[in-house]
Amino acid sequence: MPELPEVESVVRGLRLSLPGRTVTDVRFGKTDFVDNVAAIAERLPGTRVSAVKRLGKFICIELDSGAASGITHPRYNLIIHLGMTGQLTLPRSGEAVAPHTHVFFGLDDGRELRYTDIRRFGRMLLVQESELANFLARLGKEPLEIGAEEFCALLGSRRARIKALLLDQSVLGGIGNIYADESLFRARLHPTRIAERLTKKQLLALHAAIRAVLADAIRFRGSSISDYVDSNGNRGEFQLRHRVYQREGKPCFRCKSTIRRVIVAGRSSHYCPRCQPTPRQTKKRIH
Repeated sequence: MPELPEVESVVRGLRLSLPGRTVTDVRFGKTDFVDNVAAIAERLPGTRVSAVKRLGKFICIELDSGAASGITHPRYNLIIHLGMTGQLTLPRSGEAVAPHTHVFFGLDDGRELRYTDIRRFGRMLLVQESELANFLARLGKEPLEIGAEEFCALLGSRRARIKALLLDQSVLGGIGNIYADESLFRARLHPTRIAERLTKKQLLALHAAIRAVLADAIRFRGSSISDYVDSNGNRGEFQLRHRVYQREGKPCFRCKSTIRRVIVAGRSSHYCPRCQPTPRQTKKRIH
């Protein structure tokens, strides 16, 4: 947490307010999650926000330094990962400060972009425009943009368990435990299935399920399991529509079987044993 839908919801909120605003000052509390604090403190004041977008689970705030005395300054991107408990909000500068608020970006309209993070598992870094391609090269494919054929080719040749592949951010960027479980349930695939053993029909069903689950979750502003809120401080509602995630011991909405849990890639994976049957074990040949 947060995953793609939560990050997308935060980005959409920030996109309504940040573009066109100028950063007036930067203040820090704890900085153990910030790469190169001095660079952010020195380079951000005076920059203008030109755009806000999502890169997988990362929030990217594009900054334009403009030109002074005929000198064109380099463009920078402020990259933020919310970790497990990170929040970005836009209160007025005089409003009470929430506990565990560690970064303040003053804006020219009297508001502040504040970063709050109880556990500080997030990350914040400044990437020059010329270096952004190298950063993007480490991210996986965008789940909402990858085509069906490319998706099947990307996953269908892997010998890893399908749940582990969905969690691998170098394969697909943005999917985490919640939406991997929910997508596999919709596609009727057990989380321990080996990707290369899935049929083309099953891979296509998974591709469609991922897109549908993510789209629905974005529509309901993500899942608020613990600390997640959007940029306006509002909780998401998609957790009310989970079909398997964290529902161990409860009846399946589809068939009434009891939801079970198994560990895959070190993570709890929730599934319905009837809707998502366990793959058959292949017997070893005796030579």
